[in-house]
Amino acid sequence: MHAEPQLAAATQQRAGGFVGQRMERLEDSALLSGRGSFADDLGTKPGTLHAAVLRSPHAHARLTAVRVDAALALKGVRAVLTGADVQRWAQPFVVGVKQPMQHWALAVDRVRHVGEPVAVVVAEDRYIAEDALDLVAVDYEPLPVVVEIAHALQADAPLLHEAVGSNIVSDRSFRYGDPEATFATARRVQTTVHFPRNSCSPIECGVVVAEHLSGDEGYDVLSNFMGPFSLHAVMAMALKVPGNKLRHRIPRDSGGSFGVKQAVFPYVVLMCLASRKAGAPVKWVEDRLEHLSAATSATARTTTIAAAVTGEGRILALDWDQAEDVGAYLRAPEPATFYRMHGALTGPYDIAHVAVRNRVVVTNKTPTGLVRGFGGPQVFYALERLIDRIAVELALDPAELRRRNFVRADRFPYRAAAGAVLDSGDYARLMDMALAAAEGQALRRRQAEARAAGKLYGIGMAAIVEPSVSNMGYISTVLTPAQRAKAGPKNGAIASATVAIDLLGGINVTIASAPAGQGHMTVCAQVVADALGLHPSEVVVNVEFDTAKDAWSVAAGNYSSRFAGAVAGTVHLAAIRLRDKLGRIAAAQFGCEPTDIGFAEGQIFSLVDPAKRQAFTRLAASPHWAPALLPAGMEPGLRETAFWTPETLGAPDAQDRVNTSAAYGFVFDVCGLEVDPDTGAVRVDRYHRSRRSAPRASARATT
Repeated sequence: MHAEPQLAAATQQRAGGFVGQRMERLEDSALLSGRGSFADDLGTKPGTLHAAVLRSPHAHARLTAVRVDAALALKGVRAVLTGADVQRWAQPFVVGVKQPMQHWALAVDRVRHVGEPVAVVVAEDRYIAEDALDLVAVDYEPLPVVVEIAHALQADAPLLHEAVGSNIVSDRSFRYGDPEATFATARRVQTTVHFPRNSCSPIECGVVVAEHLSGDEGYDVLSNFMGPFSLHAVMAMALKVPGNKLRHRIPRDSGGSFGVKQAVFPYVVLMCLASRKAGAPVKWVEDRLEHLSAATSATARTTTIAAAVTGEGRILALDWDQAEDVGAYLRAPEPATFYRMHGALTGPYDIAHVAVRNRVVVTNKTPTGLVRGFGGPQVFYALERLIDRIAVELALDPAELRRRNFVRADRFPYRAAAGAVLDSGDYARLMDMALAAAEGQALRRRQAEARAAGKLYGIGMAAIVEPSVSNMGYISTVLTPAQRAKAGPKNGAIASATVAIDLLGGINVTIASAPAGQGHMTVCAQVVADALGLHPSEVVVNVEFDTAKDAWSVAAGNYSSRFAGAVAGTVHLAAIRLRDKLGRIAAAQFGCEPTDIGFAEGQIFSLVDPAKRQAFTRLAASPHWAPALLPAGMEPGLRETAFWTPETLGAPDAQDRVNTSAAYGFVFDVCGLEVDPDTGAVRVDRYHRSRRSAPRASARATT
């Protein structure tokens, strides 16, 4: 990514620039004084009603009746939305594989996980709505459940989706190089690991305020959904409206996400339908119990992984057999978790031959989604456990084994067997730095002391490549080449940003990324200030997002570590375009070439004759007031919108190779872990991390 000409300048900020410098964050004054603009803080229209969701207490049951008369009779209740309403006004969410699966916003025939929405009560306040939930009578016929991957894989397991005929909703095999021949002539080392489901709990839960508009105008929504905005199409299709009739707005502040606020999107659809039923705007605020029981989780994965190795420890081939638990439904954007790391299944290692089998299975659990680092830990854990298993069987030092198999520094940019393009790095050097730092913490001495005291003490290490800026086409790898050809190619990671100058020469920046604590306003202001010779405090950054008014595309949103790599870089592009236009305007006034115009300390000036200068605000404002004085052929307007996508992110090819992300940082961790054999208590004694997170960036270490 860094080598692309259009962004190369972004990595070469002038000396003394603001990018990368410590400063008080521009957003913090409001946040620290209790004046943040979170979704639940914002005002609503008069007459806005409040929703409460009735959820299934069963993991699997046939839904035979939903009776709402008693709830409707409660004073203050305005409507109850049921599956029959949903079937009338909506359609099932699209599924990422070609299977006859139906996932409705409300259960319509059976429930498939605890917490699945069954009905929505809409009332004059949340208290009444919650009380009315107890008055909705639901008849269930409990069915056998499947909660483990191994059980789901069995031919006689209870079926979640009978039309599919199996709990395996996708079964794809891949082959890169010649793994079969390689395994036939080498030693096979194998292990099986299970990565459990897990989730995160942001301090702010989901919030949706939805309104069904009059006539044929569609829906207007405010929510703290965090993206990816490819799901805007999923929501619009479920509501049976064109995308331009689903206006979706995101507030300035969000109380954390960790990926899980991607799972707000089904409730956007649900509250839109509730508003349609009630004839008024509807607000829903997820409570903590709802979040913990029914929001989302990371996938569980069982992996059997084998390596073909030489006696010296050189790994020649890998064989992955992975089964992924996605919960009760394959809910978009899944199977994203499965395929986000697909191109980089060889990690930081130079391995030419790879065989892969991926099976997606459904179980009676909450549907999964984009939980922090989605897809990475499942791969890192399995691959690094295998590396340690090889070290044990061959009696090799684990660090030396990794060194022998790392991609060498002189081989970058390196294209991995399954398609990932690792652009740069010196993995062995960073590992040496990490090991030296760990040695400085006297891990071996501490290990000896702990063991002498009767404790168990182990020293472990792990080496990974961490992706960022996801290729939106990687999910289509779940389809066969023929299916992809029929559906059309999908690829890229389009980011967008707008930089504009107002009537008094002030700078406004708008981005399509909803912050969740990362400091978007500060970073974007620093980028623009460096480009235009200003101070970040002079730049206003609008991080509210509106699909009806802002520039955006399918990859918009805040996820997959894309802000700094994609969004901030695109802000730079827009700012440079605006600077170049101002340079041409100034050159005409100062009688010099545009290349001889400088921007610094709030001034625009001639580098040839520095006495010729104007305050930035004056020169930048003048085209608004006197467009007739613009240079010949120049269009009026001081507003630049830039779109950018990494050139390296193509669609999966006919051999199923795909560069799944634009950049891959390298991380090497060392951990000293103590276990008390009497109590089983585990204590992390020391932990050291070294990482190289960006091209041309210096290596960094944390302890």
